[in-house]
Amino acid sequence: MNSRKIKIVNGRIITPYRIINGGTVLTEGNRILAVAEDDIPVSGAVEIDAKGQYISPGFIDIHVHGGGDADFMDGDAASFLKVAETHIQYGTTAMTPTSLSSDTDSLRRTISTYEAAHPLNRKGSEFLGIHLEGPYFAMEQRGAQDPRYIRNPDPAEYASVLADTTSVVRWSAAPELPGALAFGDYLRHRGILPAVAHTDAIYEEMLDAWEHGYSHATHLYSAMSGVTRRNAFRYAGVIESAFLLDDMTVEIIADGVHLPPALLKLVYKFKGPEKTALITDAMRAAGMPPGESILGSRENGLKVIIEDEVAKLPDRTQFAGSVATADRLVRNMVKLADVPMADAVRMMTATPAAIMKVSGSKGSLATGKDADIVLFDEDVRIDTVIRGGEVLHRAANARSVLHLPSQA
Repeated sequence: MNSRKIKIVNGRIITPYRIINGGTVLTEGNRILAVAEDDIPVSGAVEIDAKGQYISPGFIDIHVHGGGDADFMDGDAASFLKVAETHIQYGTTAMTPTSLSSDTDSLRRTISTYEAAHPLNRKGSEFLGIHLEGPYFAMEQRGAQDPRYIRNPDPAEYASVLADTTSVVRWSAAPELPGALAFGDYLRHRGILPAVAHTDAIYEEMLDAWEHGYSHATHLYSAMSGVTRRNAFRYAGVIESAFLLDDMTVEIIADGVHLPPALLKLVYKFKGPEKTALITDAMRAAGMPPGESILGSRENGLKVIIEDEVAKLPDRTQFAGSVATADRLVRNMVKLADVPMADAVRMMTATPAAIMKVSGSKGSLATGKDADIVLFDEDVRIDTVIRGGEVLHRAANARSVLHLPSQA
């Protein structure tokens, strides 16, 4: 059992509501032992001098498909581990692996692969459970999801997929589809978060969806309805509904490409940091150079092109996924949307933790919580990443100084 103590000093400690200058974060084993405004005398600890950098809770990415040229749909545990080990370098200490629309067998295989990989994941971002994105989507809002697999909710199918697993923690669907409200009830009964995604719903349908458990909006603005006309009359869409439903949480791809700065500012203004989570929605090309790549599995995924810091369909008619990493999301909210650092970090830590119901152990620097910590500079360049009290990444040009305890 890990009983090592780590003492982090001389930094700016980010809490959900303030920044503590020059305090101390002390961990023991895999838990935070104390957070203080002054020095905590302790012997036998590894001491990290943050050198004035930020000391933040570990980032939590609740919607991610891949990275490091691996995808969760590849069908092997090694790919799961590769994605986790790629994103840990960018400050993500916990993540929710996400699928794509596929056939039933592929959904089952993705879940079973997740369950095989989970206990092996010691060097990457911790897995919090799996997020199934699709296949119950509106065809006109499918985006880059493969149209061969888009279909309406099937009780026999989803009951079968979930029958022998507790690993699924979220399932995204279009709530206006036939059978989608019953699907929401079923998920809620199982303790799984129903989320609104790839949808043409209008406000009245969103009210029904809300009452059947759809309390979260997947990648707001992307693949969902805004104001629309039906028989000459205007109707509010999912975007407006997410703003009108005060308690609905949302997530945004803050890569600076999917949403321009004005929309990042708008979401922040209406939903605030307590209802907005930042997500990468990253596909396999995250952490890789520009060029050709594949969205989804290597076996039957879609060819895409990585350019302008985003994945595009080969004809360049629409985006086909993000290649963002968590540090970039926080940086963009500060630099592009003029959001205070503490709020930007909250959207990458405390808020996603609350959405996924893990805030009892993650999402903030507080006594008793998991020792998941990230050090970064003013430009959100990652210096050091600690997961569960273990230093899993230090940048080649790390500014912080690490002092090992005396052996005397």
